[in-house]
Amino acid sequence: MPVLDLTSSAVELTRAVCDIPSVSGDESVLADAIDQAVRALPHLSVHRDGDTIVARTELGRAQRVVIAGHIDTVPINGNLPTREVEVDGEAYLWGRGTVDMKAGLAVQLKLAAELADPRVDITWMWYDHEEVTADLNGLNRLAAHRPDLFAADFAILGEPSDGAVEGGCNGTLRAVVRTHGVRAHSARAWIGENAIHAAAPVLARLAEYRPREVAVEGLVYREGLNAVRITGGVAGNVIPDLCEVEVNYRFAPSRTVEKAAAHVRTVFEGFDVEVTDAAAGARPGLDAPLAQEFLAAVGATPSPKYGWTDVARFSALGIPAVNYGPGDPHLAHHDQERVPLRQIDAVEQGLRTWLAGR
Repeated sequence: MPVLDLTSSAVELTRAVCDIPSVSGDESVLADAIDQAVRALPHLSVHRDGDTIVARTELGRAQRVVIAGHIDTVPINGNLPTREVEVDGEAYLWGRGTVDMKAGLAVQLKLAAELADPRVDITWMWYDHEEVTADLNGLNRLAAHRPDLFAADFAILGEPSDGAVEGGCNGTLRAVVRTHGVRAHSARAWIGENAIHAAAPVLARLAEYRPREVAVEGLVYREGLNAVRITGGVAGNVIPDLCEVEVNYRFAPSRTVEKAAAHVRTVFEGFDVEVTDAAAGARPGLDAPLAQEFLAAVGATPSPKYGWTDVARFSALGIPAVNYGPGDPHLAHHDQERVPLRQIDAVEQGLRTWLAGR
């Protein structure tokens, strides 16, 4: 089993955790390495649920903060092992997971090892299955098994934020818009009705759609409604009787899942619409005292998080939560995924300054 050296630098630790492949569903080797490393730390109590590891300080502080990050990645595509590269004069660590989100994970592991006497009690959460469907998410499972571990006054997710602080997140909804027809031999197409042709108005409505920009608690969230997959057809000589257009709606955190679903059905009025998956967004929550202290300590001007992250899980529990991690979100899942070395160090220092209180 790989051994993680938590005394190494955050950059070296990033390389170590990235070089342990952990595609969603195959996180056990990395989870075992993390478990072994943190159980050796006497100032932490450690709990494990599947491949989710929770490590807590028990100092009796007046406030508790959850700091969390997922340990899985999207599939590898020739971008491991990691290597250092230079782009426009800046040093990066290149490879799968460097941005999403093992650099943030490495920073958290290093600080978990070194901060034995933080100003607040800390619950570190490192969880599996973030990159796949919500029902498999390690935090979702942990909340069902050990809801007591989520007690906190503030939460930070180490999702990539370019070293800045991103408040809240957009909600996300997936739906399938179906058109129906009648099968026939393509040599006698007039006998049938082509379901793929019937989907043309669906695509037209998407092309004409103008998304909103919505201000929520001082941050402006950009929405989006897009086709992400289209399927249809039976054979090369058959008029299709079914076409399915999968759409993804990213909506501002001021809109509920129910209102988001109603909006999508309105856009595609007259068509067969099935909502297949949805998750609410999270309001910024930056008016919380701990959030204000955190912003001041790291010297950050907050911005909105356009993608969905697990801050929404904490927000649903009434816990203000932000995203703060190294790496450009635009490079998450990219085959040229890479994180600036300076951002790894800067995020480590920002969290250390705030948590140590000095």
